[in-house]
Amino acid sequence: MTAQPPEPSPRPAPSGQFRASHDDREAVVERLRDAAAEGRIDLDELDSRLEQALTSKTHAELAALTADLPKPHSSASQPPLVLRGGLHGASRGPGRWEVPGHVIAHGGMGGVKLDFTRVECNLPEVTVEAYGEAAGVTIVLPDGWAADTSGMDPGLGGLTDKTTPDRRPGTPLIRLTGSGGMAGVVIRHPNRWERRRLERHPRQG
Repeated sequence: MTAQPPEPSPRPAPSGQFRASHDDREAVVERLRDAAAEGRIDLDELDSRLEQALTSKTHAELAALTADLPKPHSSASQPPLVLRGGLHGASRGPGRWEVPGHVIAHGGMGGVKLDFTRVECNLPEVTVEAYGEAAGVTIVLPDGWAADTSGMDPGLGGLTDKTTPDRRPGTPLIRLTGSGGMAGVVIRHPNRWERRRLERHPRQG
């Protein structure tokens, strides 16, 4: 009896033809909304792309909707920036510095100051985990940046939020968590002295 040749196994579908899941579609919807907030696409185009995203059946169809948009920065691979006030204090800024997706500040005995006024940050969101401890943490945001402080425990020292809710398109949302500790946490825009310094030394390039 002649052996029959094995039937060929089905060819795998190209990755772009894999069926899209609800999570895949939702991820594209979020990217499109971020792009509209940054001014990359107008509201009419956003509505059109959102409708296509919600009805897309494959990865290829979803990929076409974001092909002309910059890839989101991946902050997951970056370790968090950790600042410890210790006895003498610590600060980052007001010069340029690379902002990761997660910053942890421990006020310690000397305090910590985080100054974002000179940075360029393309992340949609930055988590700042602040612990006021004995000397406190101060966070300075540029005008046009906004903060969500709902996840912050004020502790004994309290939380002082002097930021405005008006978020300029293309700027990150600072999501503040942690605890005020004994000395508290302050988040604000530049004060008068800091504004004068910024005007005297405008950012170059």
